[in-house]
Amino acid sequence: VQQISGMLTELFQRARLEKPGQVDPRAAEFTLSLLAAMYDRSGTGYIKMRSAAAALIALSGDTLLAKYRAFFQFYAVPDGKVALITRSALRSLLTDLNQIPAIVGESCTLSCVEIATHSCFHGVLNSAIVEEKFLSWLRSEPAILLWLPTCYRLSATEMVSHQARCR
Repeated sequence: VQQISGMLTELFQRARLEKPGQVDPRAAEFTLSLLAAMYDRSGTGYIKMRSAAAALIALSGDTLLAKYRAFFQFYAVPDGKVALITRSALRSLLTDLNQIPAIVGESCTLSCVEIATHSCFHGVLNSAIVEEKFLSWLRSEPAILLWLPTCYRLSATEMVSHQARCR
């Protein structure tokens, strides 16, 4: 938690420099509290760095494709010249990401993770998949992660401005 706290402080200090007046001075503290609530419910003082990274990626303002690629990079394992995501790595990713809606009481069960993993690996004979197969599956908007593109679309609409007047 201490290590993540330091990283968040640095991250939000940089953001404050890039966007003066747009970043709450307590952003690092609030974000750390959120991460602890999601990944350290028993108060051990330990949060997996990869879990925290997944949450920060999911909650970032980046495009969906950039988020999906980042998920792959964090959870994939090298296999020679190519990186692959295994079933167990996908389960870890989905379990980590499932903590985000869980914090507001919208979690799904462990069976949802298994169903999603099975759907991603449907028709795959190998024990791992390449990035393109992973991205293709995510683009199909699996039910377990439907909140992610929905939140992205909602945040994208906040930036839309129409030059119409209402009566």
